[in-house]
Amino acid sequence: MSPSRDHEVAETIHLTEQNFDEALVAAQGLVMVDFWAEGCGPCRAIAPVLEEIAEASEGQVTLMKVNVGENPGLAARYGIRSIPTILFVKQGTVVDRVVGAVPKAVLQGVVLRSRP
Repeated sequence: MSPSRDHEVAETIHLTEQNFDEALVAAQGLVMVDFWAEGCGPCRAIAPVLEEIAEASEGQVTLMKVNVGENPGLAARYGIRSIPTILFVKQGTVVDRVVGAVPKAVLQGVVLRSRP
């Protein structure tokens, strides 16, 4: 990636059971929390799409990721039974969820409905 790009790349925040609650409280706007695992093909397929959406939002959407293999307590807490699962969180409250590697348009629709 070239440092001369005109826009800033959105930072992806990797969450653990230790920093999850604090990170969600500190986040402004809409947060997409991607529950994923190593070796999950659909998770790898949707990851760049989520990154594109966060980058295009100009700071209004934050992407955070939870590795369910390393953080099973968070997966259990949110009833994650299939991956990838993306939770859409606003002001600490889950406002929507998408399960599976869905088309970009589906994710964009959730983002548009969830933003102020």
